[in-house]
Amino acid sequence: MATHVITGAGSGIGAAVARRLAERGDELWLWARDAGRAKELAELYPGARTLVGDLAEPERLSWALGHQSPPDRIDSLLHIAGVVDLGAVGDLTPKIWRATLAANLVAPAELTRLLLPQLRAARGHVVFVNSGAGLRANPQWAAYAASKHGLRALADALRAEEAAHGVRVTSVFPGRTATPMQEKVHRQEGAEYDPGRWMTADAVATTVLTALDLPRGSEITDLTVRPAG
Repeated sequence: MATHVITGAGSGIGAAVARRLAERGDELWLWARDAGRAKELAELYPGARTLVGDLAEPERLSWALGHQSPPDRIDSLLHIAGVVDLGAVGDLTPKIWRATLAANLVAPAELTRLLLPQLRAARGHVVFVNSGAGLRANPQWAAYAASKHGLRALADALRAEEAAHGVRVTSVFPGRTATPMQEKVHRQEGAEYDPGRWMTADAVATTVLTALDLPRGSEITDLTVRPAG
């Protein structure tokens, strides 16, 4: 039975991944922003454990984790949580830039740093669920795309640094996916949201599990998945 730490398990892609891993009997440690959210996640996934820390404040994650008892070995750390606020560069404020980079880039970096000993002990796997915006930046997407381009750089550097410890690192770049975040994006774009046009969260979860289940001795470094048609 593998042990997984998952951020973003409350909805969308994170929920689909958590559900699939729970169904096959793996041990889940779900990251929650506060105690109330931890209780909600525990109710959604009976038997799962929770860890609490606000990804919006990455500088406090070390303190938060120091007051909890994470697992001794971690087979996978799945970074799926994220935030998005669209806007032209001329309109984006420092507050939006800081919030976007904190949650989407600095928090994954810090959480990875804090849990590296457990990942090394298990010769584990770090998966960053990135975005198509991590490969290209479109108008109105500057802050989000910058955070995701940075996340790709983080993954590439981490992969090279941790290869000697047997830690695998994968970046998954989904296209538009039918999730609550995508609904928010459509509202910001002023566009009608039709979830039937986009990939399902379960389809993206399948790509994540494909990377996790690859036999040891090989790794998927970058995996792009997008809606057909």
